Amino acid sequence: MYNRFMETHFLESQRLYFRKIKPDDFDIIASMLKDPQVMYAWEYNFTDKDVNDWITINLERYKTYGLGYFIISDKFLKQPLGQAALMPDIINNKLYYEIGYILKKEFWGKGYATEAAKTLLDYAKIKYPNQEYILEIRPENLNSVKVANRLGAKITGEFNKLVHGKIMKHLIYTLD
Repeated sequence: MYNRFMETHFLESQRLYFRKIKPDDFDIIASMLKDPQVMYAWEYNFTDKDVNDWITINLERYKTYGLGYFIISDKFLKQPLGQAALMPDIINNKLYYEIGYILKKEFWGKGYATEAAKTLLDYAKIKYPNQEYILEIRPENLNSVKVANRLGAKITGEFNKLVHGKIMKHLIYTLD
């Protein structure tokens, strides 16, 4: 059976396929970004325009860096679970490679975020060696803090980030 979610993946792990976001992925992206429970740490309700902007920004990141947010799909369920990111990030004039993830709520607590982050970290170490790899996490985002702890990440700093007009404290978790 042909499944468009499995096409053109560039990376895989034990359970996951990773592929670039496509212009027609609106419904997949919206199912996460428009879910207030999923996006609670952002303290923002995404609109259709925001979802389209998200897709456009990631398409531009791919052109510029070859990186951004990627759709992650379960190999066995054959459906998208969420997004995972690897992208350059400058914080306080310092370059990092940030790893991030946003999963649909029904897939929380199953180890997918940890597996996706670990897979992207391993990929980054090969593709972008001798860099600093981080997670940016709001202190209130306890699920992401658990993922950081499972990955052995350590808090090495903090910064304030402007997100949709709000200044939000983020912790920098450095990955080894």
